[in-house]
Amino acid sequence: MTLYIDPPTWPGHGRLWSHLVSDVSYAELHAFAEALGVPRRAFERDHYDLPAHRYADAVSAGALEVGSREVVRLLHGAGLRRRKGAARGAPGAQPRSS
Repeated sequence: MTLYIDPPTWPGHGRLWSHLVSDVSYAELHAFAEALGVPRRAFERDHYDLPAHRYADAVSAGALEVGSREVVRLLHGAGLRRRKGAARGAPGAQPRSS
């Protein structure tokens, strides 16, 4: 299981945020987030938003540190990228099998 996280550089709600992604499946991503104690409400389309204070927890649990562009490249490469407004049944909405 390999998960990826970008640096907490995304501002929102008075905090900085990271994006946690999988390059295999949403099931893998959800399992990792659940093990970290990240609430499901932090999942947005194709990634989890993690506040800066949880970044080290994700890395300690095994998430690999990558840049923000690499997060997007990994999602596209795995066919897991979901853009805002994309229909649930749109191509790429289903995780690829592992």
